[in-house]
Formats: sequence, C-alpha cells, structure tokens
Amino acid sequence: MKSVIITFPGTNRENDMSMAIERASGKKPTLTWYTDKEIPDVDLIVIPGGFSYGDYLRSGAMAARSPAMQTVAENSKKGVPVLGVCNGFQILTEAGLLPGALIRNSGLKFICKNVNIRVEQTNTIFTSKYFVGQNLSIPVAHNDGNYFAEAAVLDELENQNRVIFRYVDSLGAANQAGNPNGSARNIAGISNKDKNVLGFMPHPENATDPRLGSTDGQSLFESLMDTVS
Repeated sequence: MKSVIITFPGTNRENDMSMAIERASGKKPTLTWYTDKEIPDVDLIVIPGGFSYGDYLRSGAMAARSPAMQTVAENSKKGVPVLGVCNGFQILTEAGLLPGALIRNSGLKFICKNVNIRVEQTNTIFTSKYFVGQNLSIPVAHNDGNYFAEAAVLDELENQNRVIFRYVDSLGAANQAGNPNGSARNIAGISNKDKNVLGFMPHPENATDPRLGSTDGQSLFESLMDTVS
C-alpha cells in the first residue's frame, strides 16, 4: 500500500501518523510538502494534525489554498481515500471537501485529553473493523474543534449516514457531558457523500501503541489496510 502524508508549515503530527500507518501496513508513508503540485500514484492521502500556518486567519484556512490541496481534491474525486485528522479536518472543511466548519471550543480553552467516541457507521473504508455503537477512547488536542454547520447541513449528514463518529460519555450516550468542545450534535467525524473522505477531530494515530494506553485508533488504520492494500 502506497500512502502519502501532506505537511504544511506548522504541522506537528506527521511522524505520529507515519508510525501508525507503518504499524498497520508494514510500509512507511511518503512525506510530501504543501508546495508539491503533484502527488504520486497512491492508495491513501493523509492530512495530519498541527497548527498549519499558526492557525492565522482561521484554522486550516491558508493551508486549504495550497497547491497540494488542489491535487488532493482531484484525487478525492477519483476515489482515493483521504483522511484528515484534527487540523487536517479543519483543512478539509476550508477546502470545501467536507461541509461545515471547525470553530473555537465552546469553553474557549485548548483541550488535550482522552475522550469517548462512539462509532456511528461501519460501512466505510475507515471503520469496517469497528462495530456500530462501539465506544472508543481516543485523545483530542485542539483549540478549534467545535463542529458547526447549519441545521439543513446537519440533517443531510444524518440522513445520508455521514456522521461517522460522535462524542459520548463513558456509557456511550451522546449528551452535553460527553461533548468536550460544543460540537453540533456531538459530531466528532464526518465523511463526504462518497465516503472516501473522512474528517476526524480526535487523534487515532495516538491510540495505537499499548505502551501509551488505548489502542482504539488502531482499527481505523487496519480498516484502511483491508481496503486499499
């Protein structure tokens, strides 16, 4: 399986992501710079976390207009899987590959902790190794993770089964207590209509090594390997 990780000024999770992919696939991803207008023929494109361009203007706004993102958009239309994590999710919304926006956390503070995530859909290339309703423990680390969209967009996401992950409490209930950042309808991850593009605010790459705690993120990468390898 050939994969590529796109990096920007301010990206800081590319190495964590690379190790997680290599752990699942046995193959090290290629790192490419945001100025690259061409991406080699690959099976997976990943936009990792960090603070691209220092989050100036808005989180992900400047990175979304980079040459590499034009190529990402073209590849996504061809069906190439695209995974955007944290800042990557923000970039995907700013680039128009996913609807809505990630705005300032409702508590107006940076959040860095493990949260509970419920799997909502398993009929995607990212979640086939999970089961619906599975409660995961995965860390978040963000200042602008509050997912926002108009009611009509939220209804469309729900009706088309494009809400892939949701914040929940320890018992698996999607309520205010389990919502760390104020995200509309406790949304933690969504897909595009073709379900080959996933934006996910938590960091699954940091939940793959048993020495560090939870390994609940590992199944996301194993799901991808089953599909694209």
